[in-house]
Amino acid sequence: MAATKNHDYHILPPDPWPLIGAASAFALFGGFVMWLHDVRYGAIVGLAGVAMVLVTMINWWTNTIREAHAGDHTPVVSLHLRYGMILFIASEVMFFVAWFWAYFSSALFPSAVDAVGGVWPPKGMHVLDPFGFPLLNTLILLCSGTTVTWAHHSLIHGDREGLKKGLLCTILLGMLFTSIQAYEYAHAPFAFKNANGGNIYSSTFFMATGFHGFHVIVGTIFLIVCYLRARRGDFTPRQHFGFEAAAWYWHFVDVVWLFLFVSIYVWGGWGAPIAG
Repeated sequence: MAATKNHDYHILPPDPWPLIGAASAFALFGGFVMWLHDVRYGAIVGLAGVAMVLVTMINWWTNTIREAHAGDHTPVVSLHLRYGMILFIASEVMFFVAWFWAYFSSALFPSAVDAVGGVWPPKGMHVLDPFGFPLLNTLILLCSGTTVTWAHHSLIHGDREGLKKGLLCTILLGMLFTSIQAYEYAHAPFAFKNANGGNIYSSTFFMATGFHGFHVIVGTIFLIVCYLRARRGDFTPRQHFGFEAAAWYWHFVDVVWLFLFVSIYVWGGWGAPIAG
């Protein structure tokens, strides 16, 4: 019969969220561009887009969780979900390649304009001490990578208390990292915009480290959702892709920070006077 299912794939029913998500992303991006160009109502359009993207994410992923509980995530479906997460992380890697490219292009071939002076960091720049808060944040993220691995190991071996404790420790470490970075930004000796005394060094610094900081916030939210689901008893040693995806994402965030710390904080500020 035509309706007989003779394969392991899950055929999704009609769902409005892909269309709503696409329209929401368009509103978010369009509103952001309008805001950059001081177009009236640009900020409102952008914020509406953000709100709708969040609504789409919550509802779409809620449907995915329901499908998992209904037994629709067969081994082949679970495998392809993992492929999807791997491709998503690969696309995020390309984002960071762009920021690193901009930074190294400016650092290895510094401009001769007066604001830069043909040197890197630009003349007159005071940089952050890499062995202060940046080193502390590095240790925090390395510890968080350990705790999320502890949580994963506990889940695989049926230790739900260890799973919840490991997740909670990782979440707290992620929040601590974000708090320290916010303090660092507030007391940075340079500004983002040229109008406020910034330059190419400060712009590339804030774009690279700030984009990573945004990923830490997203990863922390991801882990909070996993913690709430773990308390509800959602994950099992055999079926826990949601947690696994969060753990992969968090390890990706850890690795990117190591590159940022070495290349931007240590190498990028080498020889420049330390602020404070």
